[in-house]
Amino acid sequence: MNQPSICYLSKSDIQQAGGGSSDLYVTALERALRLHAKGEFVQPLKPYLRANGKEGHIADRIIAMPAHLSGESPVSGIKWIGSKHDNPVKRNLERASGLLILNDPQTNYPIAVMEASLISAMRTAAVTVIGANYLAKKNFQQISCLGCGIIAKMQVTSMLEQFEQIRKVHLFDLNEASARKMAQHIQSQFEQVEVCVADSAEKAVRQGEVVITATVTDQPYIPFEWLQKGAFISNISIMDVHKEVFLQADKVIVDDWEQANREKKVIHQLVVEGKFSREQLHAELGEILIGKKVGRESEEEIILLNPMGMAIEDISSAYEVYRRAIANNIGTALSLY
Repeated sequence: MNQPSICYLSKSDIQQAGGGSSDLYVTALERALRLHAKGEFVQPLKPYLRANGKEGHIADRIIAMPAHLSGESPVSGIKWIGSKHDNPVKRNLERASGLLILNDPQTNYPIAVMEASLISAMRTAAVTVIGANYLAKKNFQQISCLGCGIIAKMQVTSMLEQFEQIRKVHLFDLNEASARKMAQHIQSQFEQVEVCVADSAEKAVRQGEVVITATVTDQPYIPFEWLQKGAFISNISIMDVHKEVFLQADKVIVDDWEQANREKKVIHQLVVEGKFSREQLHAELGEILIGKKVGRESEEEIILLNPMGMAIEDISSAYEVYRRAIANNIGTALSLY
């Protein structure tokens, strides 16, 4: 009998296999989103484990995210990712870390275990890149990012790698030192880009043709009036925009309606209040990728993408990293027995 084993990939292994490159994640996510739009996936609603119940911070939780992707290269798996909002300040740790497990759907045996935070952050950045491809103005040159932590750095870096026309980046963080540190990092990597640190969220948002939220806020702070005509908002951190933005934007897009309409997030609050519904949603992102729904239709449309994050995105990304690692003999083989 064959002795089953798994491939263990640390964060450094993942980077060595190309897991720090935005190209890998754009490829993996486009595959996942297309399969999602065709219904070729299984994705139970993700449960949130909150040890402190409703009293804790919105970013203090562990999430279990199982999924199966069909198509030409089927794979199953789960992401188990924990987050504490005060990890950076109190413990000198990144806010989030976790594990990704991949399973061979033929046997359902595990084939890989890998660190999850890099993949999780990079695939989130790829959502913004893909969204910008279909939903932003064609020749946008200025982007704004609210929040300047690790997630934000990957968001902005991925955008600059994928869109060479970007000329100016506006940053804002409640901790100005974090914003200036990130500005220095970006400027050192992309000398052709001007990086500005705004002294208010409003100033940053008003300048952005593409606006990215990457905070841990649990209270909306961005009103509709701050958004310029033609803006595309990638609402990655979910809670940043006021209800009026959902109601006044020309198009609202999510990654998955069932995932988005829960957990008392802004869109769920609007549904409960009877002010928003599935019928008012323009599309799920995958529907735009396969041509079932249109993306941007005019230069003046204000378009909001509100992605909750899907397990299929993590599993597709992890599988792409795994395949490259195996092909290049990266990682550690561990016997299950």
